[in-house]
Amino acid sequence: MLAGKRVLLIIGGGIAAYKSLELIRLLQKAGASLVPVLTRAGAQFVTPLSVSALAQHKVYQDLFDLGDEAEMGHIQLSRAADLVVVAPATADLMAKMAGGRAEDLASTLLLATDKRVLVAPAMNVRMWTHPATQRNVATLRGDGVLFVGPNDGEMACGEFGPGRMAEPAEIVAAIAAALGAGLLMGRHVLVTSGPTHEPIDPVRYIANRSSGAQGTALAAALRDLGARVTFVTGPASVPPPAGVDVVRVETAQQMLDAVQAALPADAAVMAAAVADWRVANAGAQKMKKDGSGKAPVLEFAENPDILASVSKGPMRPALVVGFAAETENVVAHATAKRARKGCDWIVANDVSPATGIMGGSENAVTVISDSGAEGWQRMSKDAVARRLAERIAKALQ
Repeated sequence: MLAGKRVLLIIGGGIAAYKSLELIRLLQKAGASLVPVLTRAGAQFVTPLSVSALAQHKVYQDLFDLGDEAEMGHIQLSRAADLVVVAPATADLMAKMAGGRAEDLASTLLLATDKRVLVAPAMNVRMWTHPATQRNVATLRGDGVLFVGPNDGEMACGEFGPGRMAEPAEIVAAIAAALGAGLLMGRHVLVTSGPTHEPIDPVRYIANRSSGAQGTALAAALRDLGARVTFVTGPASVPPPAGVDVVRVETAQQMLDAVQAALPADAAVMAAAVADWRVANAGAQKMKKDGSGKAPVLEFAENPDILASVSKGPMRPALVVGFAAETENVVAHATAKRARKGCDWIVANDVSPATGIMGGSENAVTVISDSGAEGWQRMSKDAVARRLAERIAKALQ
């Protein structure tokens, strides 16, 4: 699967470093050639001897090692591979990457490389969810860095939640996708995301609390499987992923126009939270109160049904996936929506305020198809995206 591919593997510190040994074994089995770099913290958990023996290659550790620099300077080392992989990627190492710091061999290589970088984060759940780490993650994604994981699970410290490093087999699959061996190579997938803003006047609008996080994660997961992704996004608070074709819109009508312009596609994933209504008598100037105590009367009109137009249109993709954000009778309402819209799948979730799902980092979905309703356990939106992207890839085979 990876025959002839060259991987520079940077092993960061943390208990998850022990998984890097299995990762090396699987990469060797897949035919990749491997150059390992072990950080000082990583060497506290795995030994250079074990890494070298499995990788069948010398381990690089010190930026100022005269022999290593004479044999292969750090600039050459950073660019000789097809892909740079950081597993585990600690909070500290990601902070260095996001800040452009070059304090040791690993961070210097990451700053000097001109190749794509894939990181597998691993840290305590509180460290992962800390605003500083999330800012760094957003920065790295914006820079085009690829992510695999972290997964939810029990930590070595006894806590539970997102922060576990992805399993070695998952990382190998992500490496294959990053190197063009993905399941969706040659496929075009259309993804909509975020809210729409429907103007009341030039400064006010109707919207909802969608952050665009789930749609963004889906676009990234489909991209990582090799798809060409057209990402039509409303004014979301989450930045779009790198490596996709971004089309920014404001209103539902603009989103419909962008979607139609993006067709044909092999699949359409309609994750946007489109406003059902628009203001038919939106003001051309800012509406002002006049002291009379009378509020302006807003007249509403239905917005175009984007999901139905794609599902029933002449350029219908082979697979159309809709989303249903509900606050009650989730499965019943979503099942009825699927039949009404004519899409293949509906991904339904409960967005009642108590769930914290709309605008949050986690999701709990039910996938409704011809096979019935399949409930998934609550997990990170990135994990939902990876699982759904893999299902889409299998459906298109």
